[in-house]
Amino acid sequence: MSADRDDPVRVLVVDDQELVREGIASLLGIQPGISVIGAVSDGRRAVTVAVAEQPDVVLMDVRMPVLDGVAATWELTERAPSCRVIMLTTFDDDEYVADALRAGAIGYLLKNLPAAQLAAAVRLARDGVAQLDASITRRLAAGLTRPEPPPPAAPDPGLLTGRETEVLRLIAGGSTNREIAARLFLSEGTVKNHISRILSRLGLRDRTHAAIYAHDRGLL
Repeated sequence: MSADRDDPVRVLVVDDQELVREGIASLLGIQPGISVIGAVSDGRRAVTVAVAEQPDVVLMDVRMPVLDGVAATWELTERAPSCRVIMLTTFDDDEYVADALRAGAIGYLLKNLPAAQLAAAVRLARDGVAQLDASITRRLAAGLTRPEPPPPAAPDPGLLTGRETEVLRLIAGGSTNREIAARLFLSEGTVKNHISRILSRLGLRDRTHAAIYAHDRGLL
């Protein structure tokens, strides 16, 4: 189901700690352009509600009873593919990050994120923009396992124009579309077009995979 981009982003919050869950829901609920449609305590309930309500974005904790966040993300990817999943957790661990990305999560953020930044990440996630904590992005260069199933062999980097290569390097450095636009004196729409062409030409799923690709090939 496609949403009008003028409509609020519909968000489901999933966390087994009631105080945290309600706190996140309350903080997001007062952010402009965000509508919290529910808050549930485990991955099984998250899948049930998400399939029924089709939120734009699911904020998913990693460690939960009944069904953990990674397993729930695998299931949501199959049963509600239009829902974008952001893992929101206290666990800054490479294994959790890799598992979440393999499962189809579009982002992995830590709970110490300010509410306004979390709301911005949620809005970007609805548009398919991957969001990783800055410390995690930096660690991609240290050998974060490529998500499975492995993507097809990437074409020759020469398929990219010079400007597209610049954009790819900035993606790998963790820059947002707005930051890339300011750095290269482009409009955000032009940056989005460049990113779409990069992903298409290199056979990549999203900007997270683009960052891994750039790190693997020493493009920084």
